[in-house]
Amino acid sequence: MKLFRKLLFIILIIIILVASFSFIIGFSYYSKALKEKPLVARVDEVTSNKHFTKFDNLSEYYRNAVIAVEDHRYYDHGPVDFIAIARAVFINIKNRELQEGGSTITQQVAKNIVLSQEETLNRKLAEIFAAYDLEKNYSKQEIFELYVNTSYFGDGYYGIYDASMGYYNKSPKDLNLDEASMLAGVPNAPSVYAPTVNPSLAKKRQAHVLNKMLEYGYISGSEANSIK
Repeated sequence: MKLFRKLLFIILIIIILVASFSFIIGFSYYSKALKEKPLVARVDEVTSNKHFTKFDNLSEYYRNAVIAVEDHRYYDHGPVDFIAIARAVFINIKNRELQEGGSTITQQVAKNIVLSQEETLNRKLAEIFAAYDLEKNYSKQEIFELYVNTSYFGDGYYGIYDASMGYYNKSPKDLNLDEASMLAGVPNAPSVYAPTVNPSLAKKRQAHVLNKMLEYGYISGSEANSIK
């Protein structure tokens, strides 16, 4: 019994040390990024773009498609969704491959405008601090705007306005279900899912988006099937 308690105590100390070390690394990484350019300046840089598209100027189909496929609990959780992370870990272990990421829309905004796209532990830790800072200073709607306006859609299109005009020659507000579900799926892997790169894979990804929209009640089965 004493040995068990001693072992438990050692494990607890290790967990605390690892957590403390991770906190210091993440905070230092994020602080360094803010010294280069403050968060407010980074956000202003995005929103001052002449093609910046506000929430109300986005097709409802597109807004729903993005929420459904990227972060269906977006309005219900904080900067980090621990339920999604746990689910992603379970799925990845079960399938023995990296299929789920668990990042929230806020975390993706943090990556897009504050940090970088590098897949390192330091960046992931800093992403958490950046996400909390974003939700402390901006509303969910404003963060959603930042996400769709900084995402890469392939073919040289950055932001939903350029993607909508480039692929469909129409403003984001006029996207129909077919177009909206296609574009919502592209940022996950633009080099793979861009409609001009591999149409068959793009349609497969679109079907996944439609299934998510159906699962969360945004569209009916007949609407999903009509596009598929």
